[in-house]
Amino acid sequence: MEILYSPPPEIHVTTVKFHSPILLEWIPRFTALSFTAILLFSLTSAAAAVEISYSAHCNDFVRDPPLLPNPNPPITSPRFLSLRRAHVDYSVNDGNKDVSSIPRSLSFFSQKAFKTQKDAVFKIEAILSINRVGYFRNSTRRGLRLVHFRPPRIPMTSGDLRNSLSFSLGGFWDSVSGKLCMIGTGFGKLSSNHVVLKLDYLNSSSIFSSLVNGTLESLDVNSGSGFDLKSVSILGVNLRNYRYELIDKESEINGFSLLDDMANVSLGVEYSGERVCRYIISAGIAELEYQNDCNSVNCNFLGRGNGNFTPSVMNFNKIECLEDGRVRFLLAFGDFGRNGYQLNFEPNVTLVSEGRWDGKKRRLNMVACRIFSDWDEGFVGECLIRLSLRFPSTWTLRNRSSVVGELWSSRSVNEAGYFGRVAFSSTKNKNIRAAGLGYEYLEIENTKRSCANKTMQKGEGGKYPNALSSDMRFDMLVTNKKATDLWGYSSPLFVDSRLYQLSTIFGEEADFSWQEKQNLSVINVSYVLSLASSHDFKLSSEHMQIKSFEISAEGTYDSERGHLCMTGCMYVDVTPKKIRWGNSSSSMDCEILVDIQYPPVNARNVNPVKGTIESTRDKSDSLYFESFEILSRSIYSGQAKESIWRMDLEITMVLISSTLSCIFLGLQLLHVKRHADVLPSISVIMLIVLTLGHLIPLLLNFEALFISRNTVNFYFDSDGWLEVNEVLVRIITMVAFLLEFRLLQLAWSARSSDDGSQKNNLWACDKKVLYLSLPMYIGGGLIAWFVHLSRKSYRSPLLRNRRFGYKQQSFWGDLKSYAGLILDGFLVPQILFNLFFGSKDKALAPPFYVGTTFVRLLPHAYDLYRSRSSSWSFNYIYADPKLDYYSTTWDVIISVGGVIFVVLIYLQQRYGGRCLLLKRFWQRFAYEKVSAASPDE
Repeated sequence: MEILYSPPPEIHVTTVKFHSPILLEWIPRFTALSFTAILLFSLTSAAAAVEISYSAHCNDFVRDPPLLPNPNPPITSPRFLSLRRAHVDYSVNDGNKDVSSIPRSLSFFSQKAFKTQKDAVFKIEAILSINRVGYFRNSTRRGLRLVHFRPPRIPMTSGDLRNSLSFSLGGFWDSVSGKLCMIGTGFGKLSSNHVVLKLDYLNSSSIFSSLVNGTLESLDVNSGSGFDLKSVSILGVNLRNYRYELIDKESEINGFSLLDDMANVSLGVEYSGERVCRYIISAGIAELEYQNDCNSVNCNFLGRGNGNFTPSVMNFNKIECLEDGRVRFLLAFGDFGRNGYQLNFEPNVTLVSEGRWDGKKRRLNMVACRIFSDWDEGFVGECLIRLSLRFPSTWTLRNRSSVVGELWSSRSVNEAGYFGRVAFSSTKNKNIRAAGLGYEYLEIENTKRSCANKTMQKGEGGKYPNALSSDMRFDMLVTNKKATDLWGYSSPLFVDSRLYQLSTIFGEEADFSWQEKQNLSVINVSYVLSLASSHDFKLSSEHMQIKSFEISAEGTYDSERGHLCMTGCMYVDVTPKKIRWGNSSSSMDCEILVDIQYPPVNARNVNPVKGTIESTRDKSDSLYFESFEILSRSIYSGQAKESIWRMDLEITMVLISSTLSCIFLGLQLLHVKRHADVLPSISVIMLIVLTLGHLIPLLLNFEALFISRNTVNFYFDSDGWLEVNEVLVRIITMVAFLLEFRLLQLAWSARSSDDGSQKNNLWACDKKVLYLSLPMYIGGGLIAWFVHLSRKSYRSPLLRNRRFGYKQQSFWGDLKSYAGLILDGFLVPQILFNLFFGSKDKALAPPFYVGTTFVRLLPHAYDLYRSRSSSWSFNYIYADPKLDYYSTTWDVIISVGGVIFVVLIYLQQRYGGRCLLLKRFWQRFAYEKVSAASPDE
């Protein structure tokens, strides 16, 4: 059966979340453009497709037998044949090739597998993806309290799908010989690239045959498509039918008995397998500590092939974890310090291992083997390494490793290949805690003495966060003279002897009665503070450059004053290549004081969490660093609930206000229909101002296509409710615009159809209104610009950090606020027109000018209420300062001005347009009018 493979007909689609308002607005255009694009793509693909012959490239590897007759249901499990994060070597055609475009790992997943007429041969359809260097996605942070433990997310360089090259492949796999050969083409820009994949993938394996070797060859190198590597060598791990052999043999001879005495200080795991793996993986990077015997013997446990490289960190990359406690890991080693979170699969510095959880001894025992690799293939050998790890049952300030263990040689000191013992321990405080974990406060007395002077400072009074509540954790911005943009989070680990529970964050109430039963106001607490930056920095001239660091702290929290004072410890790097020898505490700096003041939870004004991180060393000490200032705008849980209630209220008010605007416009149209003679007396300038007030927001909705809408979505897992209301508001805004445009059209037509002398007079009056109001509007805009420049020049450095949640309003935002002020005074052109024309016509229906003014003033009344009930707000839906001027002063001025304008319109329509002037000015206007009309008579 000959396979002729052409580019895949389907298009690789990235899931995109459409916003309903945009979708409604762009459906007609999008449909037409999509149809045209798909048609052109199909024609182009059909013209460019080049069929690939399977037999020409693969028959010497795996022949292509015919499929079984139907029914022949496919096997759709992606684990049928797969590779995860396989290592790749490559031959680069361009010697000056940018390193960011070179592949670093490869993934392969079967989609369908069909049986053929030849036993043990399967027809495979699969997807292969090559990942490049530096593939990061943008990430943002919430303004609320953290809802789970995790390191701070650091904004990285924007990444997109161009950093992952994908191919659609088809071919055959012989499960007896393990030979796999596939041909295919890439997606999108890679549709002109044709590749051949060949793998040796055995149906079953042991640790010695667990590696998968292969190649990916490009048949037509095309640098313009983004894939210009002629040949890629692949080395991965077999995931099918693994046989555990070495660990069983080693357990039978009791090869891990050296650590039997550690069971009493270790945690057990109720259910093994996946749970053990989760604990291990959550620990992240583990640091290596070379024991004292490494001074006299070789400690190069990686063996030959890696030069003189001595790793300092280790990472556990899971291969598989079974429910019976058997596990497989790739143990990756490197020298990334504490800035790395995962190490890539590099064969010469990676061990492949198999192990089993020992429930009685409360540890994971493993046998590890070295990987030897060159360009042709990789293989496993020298399984001389034994490794055992456990989960400590008690943490302290200096020892908070969730995973600790040792690796050693199975040979004796006098045998070739022996190496000294190496301990390892995790350094990150991750989110998974094993049941039964305890904490011992060993430094608490020293901490109390250090904090004695600081605890004398009382807080502002009021109620402060409960020690077990989610209000104790917060995001923070940290600055000093050397680092101005550190940010991260702070979270309790233990409150007295109680583990700080995640359940208190996910909707379940904490047992706050515990603290009352203990009658405690000052409570022992332990914390973790994790800080990071988007670039390298130094804590001092003696420290190495780092991107992040973590402080372990313990101390006391005074719940009556909201004061937290702690002693902190952190690992320090002061040498270019940090290799730890002997006692692990030698690389730890514990002369750090952390002082934090929480604001009251019941304060009307929401104040930030403030604090300091200080080094208690002398300034002459090499490990001394400048004090850091802590500032957090994270909100309390009660404030979060209040904000959600406020947003629901504001959504309702927006809908009500928009609907009322349409109703009042409808009443005005009904008024002019009954009294058509008053249409010419309506100021065209006023109608233009109102119409533009609704037209411009509708036209500017295209911003949503380019600007992220995450600002509102910070509060919700699903923003569907907001989007549904946004659709309704925009529809109602469109209706209001159409009604206003209809009113403008009627007024314009009424004036144009009037052939009398009054026509010129009406237009002349509106010209006077324009000549008077336009300079006034322009002058106000210039004042707004000057005010914006003055505010910008006096901004605080902390407020310049947009990632922390602060955002200085742009000039465009100030301009929109000024436009809102113009709309608040929409009656000004009508007042001026009545003044110039002197008409007594009731041109505006009272429900229209009173009701529309009410709609414009209601947000200012609400803003006065909002500012006195709660000063916290992260985002506004109703009474948005981006759309108008909102403050106590502006609210009062605009409200009073709006009422005055309504009263003036009422007086003008009752007593005449010039009733506001003194009587002699009335007579002067009347005289000028008669004089201008006498020549025509």
